[in-house]
Amino acid sequence: MGGHGAVPRGGAAQAAKPAAVKKRVLFVCIGNSCRSQMAEAFAKAYGSDIIEPQSAGLSPAMVIAPLTRQVLGEKNVRMDDHFPKGLDVVSRQPFDIIVNMSGAKLAIPGARVLEWPVQDPIGQREEVYRTVAAQIEGLVMRLILELRTAPG
Repeated sequence: MGGHGAVPRGGAAQAAKPAAVKKRVLFVCIGNSCRSQMAEAFAKAYGSDIIEPQSAGLSPAMVIAPLTRQVLGEKNVRMDDHFPKGLDVVSRQPFDIIVNMSGAKLAIPGARVLEWPVQDPIGQREEVYRTVAAQIEGLVMRLILELRTAPG
């Protein structure tokens, strides 16, 4: 009776928890070169089970700031496929949460908007990038924990 392929009572089939519905989160800053890119990368690295992250900028830069890549690389967070995008590129998609680090007022219908007052490191020293990355990492981890523990 208990041959190959049998699932024991109370086994893995019964213990499997349904997958949580991922929240679509858009991280926004000015140039999509530093802060929002960092947030998207941390969200992918730490919360891919609960977040579908994207990022955009109000006025996208031509490239991601080299120090952004360097500082995230030091934390073993990859962003190989990232590139700066404008809101127009992602605006056709619905988002559950918009994380605004731009300092400008954003009103996106149907989305919860979170304001994160994070310093823009563009043009600053490497230490500023590290400080900003650490702040964003903490904020992203807090958001992930909130979403993982939210009911339903």
